[in-house]
Amino acid sequence: MSQPSSLQELYTHELKDLWSANDQMQRIVSQVTNKATSQKLKDLLAKSEKAIAEHTDVLKQLLESNDAEVAKEHCKGMAGLVAEAKKHIIEEAPEQGPLLDAVMIAQYQRMTHYGLAGFGTAAAYADALGRKQDAERLHRATKEIYQGDEYATTLAETSINLKAQNA
Repeated sequence: MSQPSSLQELYTHELKDLWSANDQMQRIVSQVTNKATSQKLKDLLAKSEKAIAEHTDVLKQLLESNDAEVAKEHCKGMAGLVAEAKKHIIEEAPEQGPLLDAVMIAQYQRMTHYGLAGFGTAAAYADALGRKQDAERLHRATKEIYQGDEYATTLAETSINLKAQNA
């Protein structure tokens, strides 16, 4: 992104960056879902993959409604998180089982938290720009992402981490 000259430019850049982040996260989630041992974790990741696609559609629609170029801009932040996820889940992964599931949740949550920050920021920009419908859609996406993150925490704390400790 070149130096922004307005909040509107900053906002549309954030949308483009989030699109790239979503695409990257969706690919890695798709790639690793079947590695999970826990059916609940598999279900969470499959549901998340679908939600990421839906949120990406929202980003594209918002870019279009803001008369911005409907294109993504490579997100280096998510690229780093995806590289870490690949390292820990694929390249240097523990054997399949609860310990791998615990690693998967940790990596999933790191990527999810990046999304929470990005969608929350975009929603704040939309609010400041008076784009009420944009803000509502972005807040809704943020809430959905947060719910998935909370579920991952619950799954880790009530099941997977306990099984990993006893494995």
